[in-house]
Amino acid sequence: MDSIDLQILQILQKKARIPNVEVARTIGMAPSAVLERIKKLEARGVIEGYEVRLNPEMFNCAMTAFIHMRVKDPSQIVETGNAIAGIEQVQEVHYLAGEDCLMAKIKVSGNKELESILRTRIARIPSLGDTKTFIALSTYKESAKIKLPDTAE
Repeated sequence: MDSIDLQILQILQKKARIPNVEVARTIGMAPSAVLERIKKLEARGVIEGYEVRLNPEMFNCAMTAFIHMRVKDPSQIVETGNAIAGIEQVQEVHYLAGEDCLMAKIKVSGNKELESILRTRIARIPSLGDTKTFIALSTYKESAKIKLPDTAE
């Protein structure tokens, strides 16, 4: 991956729907060359996909909660993580170092939906032990962007 690829990735992270012609104009390349580079980055798995970020308030799911879950048997981490990931309202599931715990980020409409998911979905996963739920009062930053290396040579 060279500095041109990194420039393309920085542009796409800011605006994934930007036309190839505009990317090409920004970095001073032919649109066909930019398209070829993007296709190669996708084929290599550097670009995993493109998503639309929706306003959760417009869809009545503005509450964000984080659920810390202890797994009873460390050999069941993957199975348990996949079970939690299968819950539609769950946006992220992470395996945390040090305690055989998982952390999930969930978006719901409010307390009733959160309680329902905790009681009817999460509590019924047999490999889970204790859980702690934290409700976010405000969100100051939420992004899937990653810091890329500087493109200056």
